[in-house]
Amino acid sequence: MAPALSTIASDLNMNKTEAVMALSVYLLATAFGPLLIAPLSEIYGRRPVLHTTNIWFLVWNLVCGFANNKGVLIASRLLAGLGASAIYVLANGVLGDVWRPEQRGISLGIYSLVPLLGAAVGPIVGGFITEYTSWRWMFWSTSALQAVMIVVSLFIFDETYAPVRQRKRQRKLDKQSQSSNDEGHPEPATTLSAPSEAQLSLLHNLTRPLRMLLSEPIIQIQACLSASNYGILYLVLSTFSDLYTSQYHERISISGLHYLAMTAGEIAGAQIGGRAMDILYRRRKARDQTPSPEQRILVMIPGAVLGPIGMLIYGWAAESHTHWAVVDLGACILNIGMTISGVAITAYMIDAYPLHVGSASAASQFLKSMTAFGFPLFAPSMYGDGDGALGHGWGNTLLGILMVCVAGPAAVLIWRFGRGMRERGGWSA
Repeated sequence: MAPALSTIASDLNMNKTEAVMALSVYLLATAFGPLLIAPLSEIYGRRPVLHTTNIWFLVWNLVCGFANNKGVLIASRLLAGLGASAIYVLANGVLGDVWRPEQRGISLGIYSLVPLLGAAVGPIVGGFITEYTSWRWMFWSTSALQAVMIVVSLFIFDETYAPVRQRKRQRKLDKQSQSSNDEGHPEPATTLSAPSEAQLSLLHNLTRPLRMLLSEPIIQIQACLSASNYGILYLVLSTFSDLYTSQYHERISISGLHYLAMTAGEIAGAQIGGRAMDILYRRRKARDQTPSPEQRILVMIPGAVLGPIGMLIYGWAAESHTHWAVVDLGACILNIGMTISGVAITAYMIDAYPLHVGSASAASQFLKSMTAFGFPLFAPSMYGDGDGALGHGWGNTLLGILMVCVAGPAAVLIWRFGRGMRERGGWSA
């Protein structure tokens, strides 16, 4: 949607802030949606929640394409975001369900390829759609693809959450024993057996993400770190195309091609970070047999260095109107750094909270989505030409300093005190 913001603003009589709001309100929904969706997936399973939220997203994404005023567009974007927010928590949960810890890096690297490629293809296709047809086809075309994926997933996506699978298996055994007048089968002796009455309490489960966010220091630390990177990423995403149309005077369709540089960085970061993580894990396991989740944080170090460097190159190259290739290089390095850090944080969370990775992800996603919603709103004032504007040079310098100030202390705290804080919290395995 980003390359079409100016066109949408013109068609629906929106100012710059309202246009960015139409983009960012989607992220506001992904802050609150996971707080409900994650615990539901830990009660009823991943499968029914995925199908329900997919259909919800499809309906409201279609409405976006038919919006005839800014109020309808913003409201339907908010409601579509609620459905789309499911993937932020279900993906981590499913990856944790089906991949072993020593394969955590490669699984995250493989999984991230599709959404990261989507981050490149989306703005490019959006730019060409806006220039040659109508911005409305952005929503109609994605809805058509979503409809196909819903049909496919109904047949091939099986339940992965172990407690739900065991409950279903136990109910099936009970029915079989009842029909054959058998004495019944004993409950499996496992920590993933049928949950207690308290665990099945709807209120108890629905409040878990908020309770984790408010009471678990580790969740708070990694949420602040993820929120910083996520907010900066969406600030860059929302302004990247406008940089090339306003300062480099490129067509909308061509400006969207520059998102390839960002996605190349994200894909490289995911593959480098994922493979490095698995190599370190196997080496640690060969030495002490029981690598702790905190070992994942070592991979964050190169990411914490590359991110601010890329931000500075991107900002000052844009400020001085250097050749677009230098700007793209800076954006690529920035995304390599942020993605390496993101892969490490995600792997740490999956390892640290295996039974409640959905709720832990939702707690983290709340802050991430709030910054992704808020950061783009002040981008026009920060990058603009008015009084008090910092421009791309000093604006990106400020953001680079923020990245260093958050990433450094967060990594040290998790590395030094993570295990103790997790054990005191009582949520970890």
